[in-house]
Amino acid sequence: VQLQASGGGLVQAGGSLRLSCAASGRTFSTYPMGWFRQTPGKEREFVAAISGSGLNKSYADSVKGRFTISRDNAANTVYLQGKSLKPEDTAVYYCAADRSPYRRVLTADPTSYDYWGQGTLVTVSS
Repeated sequence: VQLQASGGGLVQAGGSLRLSCAASGRTFSTYPMGWFRQTPGKEREFVAAISGSGLNKSYADSVKGRFTISRDNAANTVYLQGKSLKPEDTAVYYCAADRSPYRRVLTADPTSYDYWGQGTLVTVSS
């Protein structure tokens, strides 16, 4: 399984950004997908997750109402749309594929994800 994240960059506070993660190598629509982020010296932090069908979504409290996760199973791609970005959103963002197909309860535990993208840097300037 390969995951390729893209879309990071520099954005001003209050601005918006959309990250993409293209997947290949297994039946994409079967597996939940997640986004995590990490800053130097800190543990990887859960951002959002989405079920294989796209019907169920979960968000960290820190991004709820500002970030939206979505997926296009025909394109094998998952997205993370962020708006009203804050300097504290600055991080390397990683997409990840859940190790369990058809998981009904989405998980924020990074150990539940077995494949990871390479990360894309988002910098929010104040």
